[in-house]
Amino acid sequence: MISIFERLFLLLAILLGLALPAHAGSLENMERERAILLEALLSEDVSVQDRQRTVEVTRSRLADLERMVLRDDSLFGQDKPEIRNAFENYDLTFIVHASAEKNRALADHWLSELGLSTQAVMNARPGRQ
Repeated sequence: MISIFERLFLLLAILLGLALPAHAGSLENMERERAILLEALLSEDVSVQDRQRTVEVTRSRLADLERMVLRDDSLFGQDKPEIRNAFENYDLTFIVHASAEKNRALADHWLSELGLSTQAVMNARPGRQ
């Protein structure tokens, strides 16, 4: 049988566990923002104006997050696959900086890194294979 003190301690431990904020590192935050950007670029459910607005806001935040990841000393020396892959695929991971370095539009840069061209996408027809 659990005593009243043990029950109170257990309840307190659960409440403290729920109250603690979740911690996401700089790389995770950058990846989440990059996903928002790519979703905005690919979404067919939004107007052109809404897409442009979302892309501009997200691009600005993503550029800041990319700088944070590049300067995050805690990432270096870790042998985690997600960290290793992020730095091995610089042009896709740090998409805002890489597109600026190559003087290309963000969407054009992303498509070319995937082996596609804007023209190939424009010529594609929707359908099932």
